[in-house]
Amino acid sequence: MAKRIQSPSSINTYKQCPRKYYYSYIQNLPTKENIHTIRGKLTHTVLEKFFGLDIRHIDEKKYKEEMVFYLKNLFNAMWTKEKPKMTDIGFTEDEITSYKNETAFMLSNWISSFFTKLDKEILNMPLNQAFNKIKPAEMEKEYIDEEESVRGFIDFVQIEDGLITLMDYKTSKAKDELTPEYKLQLAIYALLYEKHHKKRPHKVGIWFLKDKEVIVDVDEHLLNHALEEIKNMHTNTITNDIENYPRNRCPLCKWSTGQCDFYDYCVNDKR
Repeated sequence: MAKRIQSPSSINTYKQCPRKYYYSYIQNLPTKENIHTIRGKLTHTVLEKFFGLDIRHIDEKKYKEEMVFYLKNLFNAMWTKEKPKMTDIGFTEDEITSYKNETAFMLSNWISSFFTKLDKEILNMPLNQAFNKIKPAEMEKEYIDEEESVRGFIDFVQIEDGLITLMDYKTSKAKDELTPEYKLQLAIYALLYEKHHKKRPHKVGIWFLKDKEVIVDVDEHLLNHALEEIKNMHTNTITNDIENYPRNRCPLCKWSTGQCDFYDYCVNDKR
């Protein structure tokens, strides 16, 4: 059987629960949208569209006010578009407003950090040059490597003064340090980028939008970690036999405010 194309998400799903991986990636059972996935996609879209701003039309004396205004308009338009989905999954108006305010705070935190970088560059060059220097070289870029049978979406690639940094946005709770799941995700991104461009990125990181950026160096150890995990994953998923995908009963099966997308199916599945 040919190796399945894996991803950071599929590998981490398998590590969390092999049976969940089976339902999701082999049986392809449908999943439900939730407030976190809706908000995550929305926020990514807003940030991607922000860098489509035509900087030539920005007043250099009022660039912060105009950029904030532009970002807020993007956010409000996207939120209005996605709000019916939040209502459909059962959130009240107060809950939706609470999530909106929290997301607005994340974007405010992000643009404050962006302005810090922009202000530094403006000391040495005009606004349009500074903006173009620190804007991502690529955003929402999918990389696929056939040799390793792995794929991934990199949120943005920053190339500044020859330094290549791969970053991923997270709207989840910030951590003091990268979790093993995040480290694996970044390791795979670094591997994909190097294999595609024949050039090793210098750094990878997570932009925790509630807090700060956490960045690590790319080295041989990180890339070997990705290769080892991908190899193990292909070995573990070579079969379609459900018996080789045991359940991992844990608090992530069902909790006070929700449950695994496959919980009801899983508890009734006697295999």
